[in-house]
Amino acid sequence: MRTAEVRTRFLDYFAERGHTVVPSAPLPTPDPTLLFVNAGMVPFKPYLTGTAEPPWPRATSVQKCIRTLDIEEVGKTTRHGSFFQMNGNFSFGDYFKEQAIAYAWELSTKPLTDGGYGLDPDRIWVTVHHSDGDARGLWRQIAGLPDERIVARGDEDNFWSMGVPGPCGPCSELYYDRGPALGREGGPEVDEDRYMEFWNLVFMQYERGEGPGKSGYPILGELPRRNIDTGMGLERMATLLQGVDNLYEIDETLPILNRAAELSGVRYGADEQADVRLRVVADHVRTALMLLTDGTTPGNEGRGYVLRRILRRAVRSMRQLGFEDRALPELLPAARDCMAASYPEVAEAYERSADQADAEEDAFRATLRQGTTVLDTAVAAVKDSGGRSLPGAQAFLLHDTYGFPIDLTLEMAAEQGIEVDREGFTALMAAQRERARADARARKGAAPLDTAALRAVLDEHGPTDWQAWSTLTTDSRVLAVLGPDGPVKAARAGAVVTVLLDRTPFYAESGGQESDAGRLTGASVEADVLDVQRPLPGLVAHQVRVTAGDLAPGDTLRAAVDTDWRLGARQAHSGTHVLHAALREVLGPTALQSGSYNRPGYLRLDFPWRGGLSPLVRGDIEEAANRALRRDLPVGVEWMTLPEAKRRGALALFDETYGEKVRVVEIGGEWSRELCGGTHVERSSQIGVVSLTAESSVGAGMRRLEAVVGLEGFDYLARERDLVTRITEQVPGPRAELPDRIEAILSRLKTADRENARLKREAALARATDLAASAETLSGTLLATTFIDGTASDARDLSQAIRDALPRTEPSVAAVAARTEGKGILAVSLNTRARELGLSAGTLVKAALRGRGGGSAESAQGGGVRADELDAVLAVLRTAVTEAGATG
Repeated sequence: MRTAEVRTRFLDYFAERGHTVVPSAPLPTPDPTLLFVNAGMVPFKPYLTGTAEPPWPRATSVQKCIRTLDIEEVGKTTRHGSFFQMNGNFSFGDYFKEQAIAYAWELSTKPLTDGGYGLDPDRIWVTVHHSDGDARGLWRQIAGLPDERIVARGDEDNFWSMGVPGPCGPCSELYYDRGPALGREGGPEVDEDRYMEFWNLVFMQYERGEGPGKSGYPILGELPRRNIDTGMGLERMATLLQGVDNLYEIDETLPILNRAAELSGVRYGADEQADVRLRVVADHVRTALMLLTDGTTPGNEGRGYVLRRILRRAVRSMRQLGFEDRALPELLPAARDCMAASYPEVAEAYERSADQADAEEDAFRATLRQGTTVLDTAVAAVKDSGGRSLPGAQAFLLHDTYGFPIDLTLEMAAEQGIEVDREGFTALMAAQRERARADARARKGAAPLDTAALRAVLDEHGPTDWQAWSTLTTDSRVLAVLGPDGPVKAARAGAVVTVLLDRTPFYAESGGQESDAGRLTGASVEADVLDVQRPLPGLVAHQVRVTAGDLAPGDTLRAAVDTDWRLGARQAHSGTHVLHAALREVLGPTALQSGSYNRPGYLRLDFPWRGGLSPLVRGDIEEAANRALRRDLPVGVEWMTLPEAKRRGALALFDETYGEKVRVVEIGGEWSRELCGGTHVERSSQIGVVSLTAESSVGAGMRRLEAVVGLEGFDYLARERDLVTRITEQVPGPRAELPDRIEAILSRLKTADRENARLKREAALARATDLAASAETLSGTLLATTFIDGTASDARDLSQAIRDALPRTEPSVAAVAARTEGKGILAVSLNTRARELGLSAGTLVKAALRGRGGGSAESAQGGGVRADELDAVLAVLRTAVTEAGATG
């Protein structure tokens, strides 16, 4: 049975039993505690924890998941995989243990011909928590399992919680005996390779208190509403039903592994080390494709770094297998063909995904060439000094300067028998991140928020009545005032504090749109709103500066958004949608927005594309955007289900999680249709103008467009016009001929520069002959020195010219000391005879400059001294030449 059918059977079974089929959430999750969805229950967490009301009493899903904490273990065993799919059925206060156990048993053992999985009932074992007599009795009653196949286990294995106070409960796991060829007899406590876990049933019935670990915390009592959360590993069930040994041999993974083996000329199963690398490739290529499909792009932080690391590990594993060519263009099609049956969007987004992956591989190949040389040199230096550990500063240099990931440094150093000072590297990275966070806080004037205090307000007063879509003013009541150390009784004039209101008209920063600015005005208080955020789901927090009076909890006041600010924000956000649609109109559907930011008058938009855009293409995009403005297209907002929005072609951001109903913003109907929670104009003409100001690279395979809109757009065009006017005054003639005239002037300047350089070289050669004739002899070596005012390049060229003018039959050294902007530079060149006697230009430069500088034995240069120190530098050089000549 193909994995896609295992998936379909699960959903069909539960749909027939009253469960709403919920599509898989994207892998990137807005949950602030996670980068990616790592369990099937993550999208349902608000309903299971009681922070949101579930829209259905029971649901089922097949959720895409990624776990990367043990990424180094991937491939070393056949049990670890980065990407996996979790079949789940959920009950929110509806059915409980008896029905959950009955469903799991029926679907697992029901014959294939009747829509089940057809597992042999006599080979199924279950585990229960040692205190859960109810579950033990139900397994006996429903499945007829004998006591010896119902194994009692402790908290570590069979009691679930999220690690924090909240819902918890016992769980029951189903295992399948795969036979004596795979291990010892005796059940899952004896051998979990032979007895493979395939389904876990969590019975959420208690509330837990504070406490560490998986046990030792108090149980506070029963939950008011008991829930069911189950998870069946899709790949594990496919392994059982396809009769293979492990997840790397199922139909969604093996073709990738086989293609990697074919490309590298390696046979799977012939060599353990090669097998590990093949499994790494198969897992990582599939994982990377699913991440790319869901909108993650390679980067240096967060999700982007995880994807970059996965892609680069796959590429490097192929190189270790002996395949030196570009690997991803050969492997990704195999992954696409494996996954498209279950996820059609994989095929739909493949061109974009492949472009990003190919660009990342090209960048990594360049990184490998540079970084490997630096790393090998550093490792050699450690070994030469008798050390065993690469300093953390060196690992940080590789990461920060050469883009060499720390995990790659660790792997490659280990291959050469060298450890890495991981703690030192981590400390440097932490310091760098803290500097970045401090800079960001300084720009906003913000202090970290007290999450406990925020949670207390939310629990007491409920969600903020957020009215940013409907009004610019509200009459509001202050619920709490928070300072850096927590709640405060009152904030005086000049203080910057966080204010929580019962209702607000302010837009909180999200979806790429900057938060609103405005004022809070009460009977005896005024405050400027500096920033607005959503620190917790449902809660809006305002950072304000009190400008007059005292601000205290319980105050009633008028909250008012700055109307000019909001107009500019609406123009910028609608302008972003227009530019996105124009971009796709010109470049095609693969130019899909992967990130954006907009504030009043300004916007930027990131999209996957290889290579810069030509001026002609940029002009076409700008023209398409402004044509849409001239057509005065209507801007509409509709609420609909997510499936309906997708059927209508609405574009969604991949790192957002959407509810039962989604907000769709249309500009000109289907011309621009996106899921969006931002504020917008009523008609496209209200944007005013879209003027592109920049186009640049923001990473491998990723481009950024920047533009100004509204008054800022017109101001930009006016400044450009004024600039052209000033240039025209300096370069008289018709404006239409201005580019040609400037090009002609630049051409003449380049010609003059080349002529000046030629004359300079000829003068230097003429001078070199005179300088060579005045060389002094030191211990049998000719030394010619001089001073010039010029650059390092001038000094190097003159020293080589002097060397060439000195007699070839005698050991000769030419040294030029150059003065440039108060700094000193020394260039030294040696002829063949001097080098044969053991003299080295690099050694002489280092001696003269106290260890600075470098180069070859033939030619070297250095600096780091003041211009007025050059006399002393040449004196040291004379001594070094004298001593070297005497020794030689």
